[in-house]
Amino acid sequence: MTSILTCTFKNLPSTSKWALRFSVRSLSCSAQLQTAQATQTKTKKTLAKPNIKNIVVVDGVRIPFLLSGTSYKDLMPHDLARAALTGLLQRTNVPKEVIDYLIFGTVIQEVKTSNVAREAALGAGFSDKTPAHTVTMACISSNQAMTTGVGLIASGQCDVVVAGGVELMSDVPIRHSRKMRKMMLDLNKAKTMGQRLSLISKFRLNFLAPELPAVAEFSTSETMGHSADRLAAAFAVSRTEQDEYALRSHSLAKKAQDEGLLSDIVPFKVPGKDTVTQDNGIRPSSLEQMAKLKPAFIKPYGTVTAANSSFLTDGASAMLIMAEEKALAMGYKPKAYLRDFVYVSQDPKDQLLLGPTYATPKVLEKAGLTMNDIDAFEFHEAFSGQILANFKAMDSDWFAQNCMGRKTKVGKPPLEKFNTWGGSLSLGHPFGATGCRLVITAANRLRRDGGQYGLVAACAAGGQGHAMIVEAYPK
Repeated sequence: MTSILTCTFKNLPSTSKWALRFSVRSLSCSAQLQTAQATQTKTKKTLAKPNIKNIVVVDGVRIPFLLSGTSYKDLMPHDLARAALTGLLQRTNVPKEVIDYLIFGTVIQEVKTSNVAREAALGAGFSDKTPAHTVTMACISSNQAMTTGVGLIASGQCDVVVAGGVELMSDVPIRHSRKMRKMMLDLNKAKTMGQRLSLISKFRLNFLAPELPAVAEFSTSETMGHSADRLAAAFAVSRTEQDEYALRSHSLAKKAQDEGLLSDIVPFKVPGKDTVTQDNGIRPSSLEQMAKLKPAFIKPYGTVTAANSSFLTDGASAMLIMAEEKALAMGYKPKAYLRDFVYVSQDPKDQLLLGPTYATPKVLEKAGLTMNDIDAFEFHEAFSGQILANFKAMDSDWFAQNCMGRKTKVGKPPLEKFNTWGGSLSLGHPFGATGCRLVITAANRLRRDGGQYGLVAACAAGGQGHAMIVEAYPK
């Protein structure tokens, strides 16, 4: 990398085998401990602000996240989104008529259902009088859906909003080449046989070459995996460290799955197939097996592989967001408050995946908190190298001062509080749906372990990022 980051960070001390040296908080906890922790957190301040509505998450769900090309491969995106909405309705028993608005995030849009939020809502039985719209912001699309809902409630436009996200990577739109598209459109306009024959005579075989969608930056033409490999190299993150972190993610996800902690999942009866009840991408392996894989992007010397990257995933999520007074009036006990949030943007070439590093100190300052106040961190895991590079950037005074214009580093999250139920590397990453999973997982972890504050953060294509503070609702 020609960036100054390369020369500065190549000599930073490596933390090889760090994942094995850190102890991870046990995912099982007695009821007595939960009660004691809950009592302890009552002494912390709340982030409620005068004259500003408290906005709460009543609950959130997701259908199982599946490897693309598996059980969801014959469906359409709105089918998955509809299933998530139906699951949310069943989980919360909220009457459809009280929903003021629906917002969904998605990234690669199905052309037949460009406003997938509207089609999914109609399919799930919502009134045709209930507005719905779709947003896109790469991997933080459902984060944008949530915060748009927060804005609608905070401004008094709505009391009850459903936010969610969906992605179906099993059937992405593949276009004809531009030359072929132009010929087909011109043929459609041709009025005489002579005009049609003249156009057809210009046809060439290379017109048939399709245009495939790619997870690449339009501004740099670089794939995200290639960028992740360069980022790992710039921050001196080794292949071994990346594999160790990926193994941690899968191991923790498997433990959470086995212990029934992934309670946000709702079963989905796939038409013509069996009912899907759990994620199918959780596959703990061994460092020896992972080491056998070849680099996926920069060959032959890259360090990013299929084993330490998130996989192409199909899935959908949805959550019920309300003004607190509305939720209480309807008899609900919310799970969490949605508090301060920020969006950030930086260089899409050399800092494409550093959104959490930039967003975390900003959202903490906005909320008046420090890293020590956070009880549960939920960061999106695009790649192991991305997570570990963010850790190093967050823990560097030099980076804070020279790249972020800050006086001191924010510090890296302690692993015993970080993604302890697995993350995108293991649970899967449907681009448009991950944000809601992060927030509801943070809320569920706080509720179970007696913590008060969660911090959700994610990077996104375009060099953008998001962070949000989630506050547990008092038990």
